Amino acid sequence: QVHLVESGGRLVQAGDSLRLSCAASGGEFGLYSMGWFRQAPGKEREFISAISRPNGRTTDYADSVKGRFLISRDNSKNTMYLEMSSLNPEDTGIYYCAADFSYGSVKSGNNVAYWGQGTQVTVSS
Repeated sequence: QVHLVESGGRLVQAGDSLRLSCAASGGEFGLYSMGWFRQAPGKEREFISAISRPNGRTTDYADSVKGRFLISRDNSKNTMYLEMSSLNPEDTGIYYCAADFSYGSVKSGNNVAYWGQGTQVTVSS
């Protein structure tokens, strides 16, 4: 029902900044809480950030990215963003966007209704 497509991932150097986008189609974007997750090779997917529906009043961040990453959404464009700064090699991984009616589901990563295909972020030292 809902199709999510991430973009913006690329190879960057430590200390650089990068903005990821997640474009949604096939549903009413404002009805969904949204989130970002990442997965490094050989590791489990981990929570990065979440933003509530419809206007993003509530946000949450993993401790590892707090103060460096900023999540936002533009409902007029059906798009969610993740602005990343002060990147380090530990930020390397595939970044996925997620959508669900429930903010709790997005924050926990459990029972998430929709996932994107992921975009690769690689941070060199």
